[in-house]
Amino acid sequence: MAVAVAAVLAAATVAHPASAAARRDPVRVTRFLGEQRLPHLARLDGTAVGGLSGIDHDPRTGTWYFISDDRWRYNPARFYTGRLDIDRATGQFGGVRLTGVTTLTRADGTPYPGYGKPGSADPESIRFDRWSGRLLWGDEGDRPDDRNPGIPVSQAAVRSMDRQGRHLGAFPLPRGLRLTEAPRGPRRNFGFEGLAVTPRAVTAVTEGPRFEDGPLPTAERGAPVRLTVWSRAGALRGQYAYPLDALPAAPVPPSGDADGGVSELLAVDEFRYLALERSWTQGVGYSARLYEFDLRGATNVLGRRSLAGGPAYRPVAKRLVLDLSRVAPPAQNYESLAWGPRLDDGECTLVVGSDDNFSQEEATRFLAFGATGCR
Repeated sequence: MAVAVAAVLAAATVAHPASAAARRDPVRVTRFLGEQRLPHLARLDGTAVGGLSGIDHDPRTGTWYFISDDRWRYNPARFYTGRLDIDRATGQFGGVRLTGVTTLTRADGTPYPGYGKPGSADPESIRFDRWSGRLLWGDEGDRPDDRNPGIPVSQAAVRSMDRQGRHLGAFPLPRGLRLTEAPRGPRRNFGFEGLAVTPRAVTAVTEGPRFEDGPLPTAERGAPVRLTVWSRAGALRGQYAYPLDALPAAPVPPSGDADGGVSELLAVDEFRYLALERSWTQGVGYSARLYEFDLRGATNVLGRRSLAGGPAYRPVAKRLVLDLSRVAPPAQNYESLAWGPRLDDGECTLVVGSDDNFSQEEATRFLAFGATGCR
């Protein structure tokens, strides 16, 4: 396995020449530190562990945060705390342990309603804001579609909470990202999926294109998604287009299901980010790639109703960092991305996690890597 992973990392470095973003000390994955898994439907404090769709790390205490996208199939919306055992001297990834669970609550102090009910939440990302001590989380929201016409609209949001899960506030939602019952705005299950925080900004990304921005990606073509940037105080700063890859293969059979999008963001500095692109194709399985991109030079598209036509715009420039589909196969439903502790030799650690969808056919898996070019 170590030889195979080394070959993948070497190919990622050689096969993709540096872009404008890469000229600024690009992020490079240098080595694979190991893999750890959680048992299927493990129990902790009366809850079913699964659906972990976002992770983050408090570097001061070593605490890790894991948010579940369970929508009261088992328990109310919640996050877990725990530890990842990464040896600072050797980089060895030795284990993962959950130690506590916290229910997310609304402004009135009650848990969020379950799936299919008004005001339900779909937690997809969590960030520890080390500059304020608060937690931020991305709520994908919900809306009806052709397959689920009876689902009520529950607005997507970027919310803040304290470490006891208590609601502190929400960032203003751009008008074009409001979920509706009509074919406009974000599609169902393609709202806020990734979230990043820097000393000066908070950035969120929609998983897939809005109706007005064009069709979903296929094996023949990609699609644009929107990155929204706020100041840390919540003032809307701008919006940028991120170009999704085409799907890696057509579904089998051709009429089968397939989808792809950005499943997580991670800040490198004030302008550079990592994006985790993940797809699933019927008859093929999961695929995942890690990209670095830079907001500088991209067009602010906040005022544009559509990205499918009109004046030309420049999306963010992206560069492949690592094809995760080739690391520790088979690929899983990778949805989490976080910086871990810095190693004694100066390397950063990068952790990628998968959401098992509460399915015995999938896994809650964590992959750890050494990296350079990080903040």
